[in-house]
Amino acid sequence: MRILSGTRPTGKLHIGHLVGILQNWVRLQEEGNETFFFVADWHALTTGFEDTAMLKENSRDIIRIFLGCGLDPEKSVLFVQSAIKEHAELALLFSMFVSIPRLERVPTYKDLKQEIGDQSDLNNAGFLIYPVLQAADILAYRAGGVPVGMDQMCHVELTREIARRFNFLYDCQVFPEPEGLLARFPKLPGTDGRKMSKSYGNMIYIESDPEELRQKIMPMITDPARKRKSDPGNPDVCPVWDYHRAFGVSPEQEEWIREGCTQARIGCVECKKELLKSMISGLQPVWERLGQVDSQKGLVEDVMQAGNAKARLQAQQTLQMVRDAMHLLF
Repeated sequence: MRILSGTRPTGKLHIGHLVGILQNWVRLQEEGNETFFFVADWHALTTGFEDTAMLKENSRDIIRIFLGCGLDPEKSVLFVQSAIKEHAELALLFSMFVSIPRLERVPTYKDLKQEIGDQSDLNNAGFLIYPVLQAADILAYRAGGVPVGMDQMCHVELTREIARRFNFLYDCQVFPEPEGLLARFPKLPGTDGRKMSKSYGNMIYIESDPEELRQKIMPMITDPARKRKSDPGNPDVCPVWDYHRAFGVSPEQEEWIREGCTQARIGCVECKKELLKSMISGLQPVWERLGQVDSQKGLVEDVMQAGNAKARLQAQQTLQMVRDAMHLLF
């Protein structure tokens, strides 16, 4: 299957990105799929057009993190959205037959306006039509699968609608209808149990060192019903348990945690210390690969340029098919 997905360069990536997105991408890559992963810098502008000072640096750093987390430029095409102008052309063409009311019904449209609307002016056309650009991102490569979080499944459905509409309007079969592919851990909560977000200050960055991890993990919120160590708890309502599952827990560990928590045999501090060991063990290979990437001057730039060239070739082929179907002169 041809797979495509991207992430916005709005700042440092956190462990929610790692377990909810990047580990899933690596798995799909290693399963032999034809994988395309990109830095969605144009999408970053939809909510961050007022301050772009760090956009170049953040975009390069995303490619660096891709490499550190295990994405292999020999197996996957790693590229930057704005380098492939065909995305913009295809989004323009799609926008001709996608209605404004349909875009206003996209659930994330209202959700994002409520979440960050007081921090940025979101009454712009780019924000309204960003799902159309997202459809262009996917369909420019005629991808059959799109790894997404649950909140993005509505965008995949719109992409499927656009593909069907285009094929019907122009009596062709240019586009497949892609499927949304959910990760094993589509969402990891923040350290306070809420959505992991910079605005809440509850994130743990991928590049956090062991001491930073300790400072974030030890004060984490747990089962609110467990006030004292002698109170029985419920791991299923505890964010710490979500982290245990995300970073790997053996059957023996699960039994120890579940019995210890529900029967008040262990305290939350003991549970968090065990989690710290698992997180450091899980993140160590990423930290080591990042060190290797940083030691090779020019590697990130070379990977970007090579990936951009491969992506551009695929997108150009698709756009020629689109122009032919629409009877455009050029």
